[in-house]
Amino acid sequence: MRIQLDWFDERLSERVAAIAAGRLAPAVPRDAATVMLLRPAPGQPADGVEVLMLRRPAAMAFAPGAYVFPGGSVDTADADPRTGWAGPAPEEFADWLGTSPSQAHALVCAAVRETFEESGVLLATPADGTVPGPWEAFLAQDRAALAAGRVTFAEMLSRRGLVLRADLLTPWARWITPEAEPRRFDTYFFAAALPQGQRAVGDHAEADRIAWLRPAAAISAARAGAMLLLPPTAATLNEFAAGAGIAEILASRRAIVPVEPRFVVENGEAWLLVPDETGYPL
Repeated sequence: MRIQLDWFDERLSERVAAIAAGRLAPAVPRDAATVMLLRPAPGQPADGVEVLMLRRPAAMAFAPGAYVFPGGSVDTADADPRTGWAGPAPEEFADWLGTSPSQAHALVCAAVRETFEESGVLLATPADGTVPGPWEAFLAQDRAALAAGRVTFAEMLSRRGLVLRADLLTPWARWITPEAEPRRFDTYFFAAALPQGQRAVGDHAEADRIAWLRPAAAISAARAGAMLLLPPTAATLNEFAAGAGIAEILASRRAIVPVEPRFVVENGEAWLLVPDETGYPL
């Protein structure tokens, strides 16, 4: 599938040519993780879903103004083996994701940590099955401490007697930023249901708006030019728009095959080539 680009500048065009000619080595992608948080769509059939989306502030260097899922880069601390963990072991996630156990551990931790930092939703529970005091109050405190770097994610979980709930995450997809981009990410996508009793609260540094959107409505808005969606986001929303319910989505065990779009310049026009099998809808 060919997507014509109207934002492709001369600098990026030069990078495409330089990489194609072997004069420039592509940037090495950073590992990243993102989570599609799902909840039942109110007033819809039983299989209707809404997905949490964040609009990136216009001042951000990467994808300004785009609606995205919570997520971000893997940090060194995400590999901490002391992280409290419940559910499938990193070895199982490694098989599903096609990675090493250590990388799978870091990706799952990054997915949960970034979702917490950006949306306030924590995919973790007390190890002993109890709730330690006012849930929302301590979540807000710990979120602020984590964002400020005063505590690592593993330390936060340990202090609160929590374990990361790896069993709440369903591996969904993997997208790699095109070679010509100077900032590249190798992003693993996970699906998860919004935990009962929690609500999403945006982080103004990372998002100037948060919204629960029906996938088909988000795609329609993007087609009308009212919403900016990156190709991985649009393709994922299109899959959710097919009508599967949350239980069916989370029970999926998909083959995680990396998708890497690429830029081409032909006759002065720039195009992004996306594999047809992704189901890109725009």
